[in-house]
Amino acid sequence: MDIHGWQLWILAAIIGGALEMALPGFVVLWFAVGALAASLIAALGLGINAQLTVFMGVSLALFAGSRTLFKNAFMRNASKMKTGVEAMVGQEAVVTEALGEGLNGGTVRINGELWSARSLGGGVAPGELVIVEQVEGLKLWVRRPSASLEVSPKQKKEGR
Repeated sequence: MDIHGWQLWILAAIIGGALEMALPGFVVLWFAVGALAASLIAALGLGINAQLTVFMGVSLALFAGSRTLFKNAFMRNASKMKTGVEAMVGQEAVVTEALGEGLNGGTVRINGELWSARSLGGGVAPGELVIVEQVEGLKLWVRRPSASLEVSPKQKKEGR
């Protein structure tokens, strides 16, 4: 039995399709479609260079296009997920070491971790709940939940 190049490309496409069903993600399908396109080129009698060029071009174009299409279609209304330090802003923390007036800082516990903190609204006793307003390096700027959000940068620097 004489095996032709287009038959090998069809076999590659079938294997790619089977792998797509077996593996998570959405990647191998585009290489299977590229193999189908290359099989058409091989059936037309064009050489291996043309077959490989079509395979690579179709596969990469579909891969890049699908990423953009799926991102625009399925993720257009998704908000950016906040993680790490970004996620702390707006969360409640418990004061573990008193936060003094001015620049006298203390310690708060948030998400099971201890952080250095400065108060934006005067002294805060241990055990009180505070809201994280800003993260500056390894220091949290916090306020009491009932405290006003109107704090100027000058007041923040002075520790008020």
